[in-house]
Amino acid sequence: MSEGPNGIQDSRPGGEGPEHFDADGPEGDPHEWYQRGLELLSRGSPAAAAQILQRAAVAEPRSRSVREALARAQFDARQYTEAAENFRLIVEASPADDYAHFGLGLSLARSGDPASAAEYLALAAAMRPDNQHYIRALRAVRATLHSRSANRGANQRADQEADRREDA
Repeated sequence: MSEGPNGIQDSRPGGEGPEHFDADGPEGDPHEWYQRGLELLSRGSPAAAAQILQRAAVAEPRSRSVREALARAQFDARQYTEAAENFRLIVEASPADDYAHFGLGLSLARSGDPASAAEYLALAAAMRPDNQHYIRALRAVRATLHSRSANRGANQRADQEADRREDA
């Protein structure tokens, strides 16, 4: 018997602690980290939730529920690029997951890519046409794209007018 890293006697040969134990990280296993992350998220601490859920995602990279919780926490913590990456992993693994398309679309919109966001939000809305959150998000992104397009057109006309004046 040997003493483990936390001072508790460990009966395993060589005194090796559990594979998931990290003296610098949270105690417990990936499921406990997931549960703790959800609790932190529900209590309004998305950044703390994202940290612990990231650890769970590294330990359980194929867990859809861990990945979704991590993406939600990152989104709420305004880590939009990271949230988009995690929602994208879910979309790639489960193309019929409407919520993952919605989350990816919102994350892309918030990170400044409304054109890509519109694609994923349109897919989510097509999968669940009864979901008003999806419809409103798609309309908002399309309005942003329309506004940007109108502004580009107005700027181009102003540039053309300025060029004509310079030539005169």
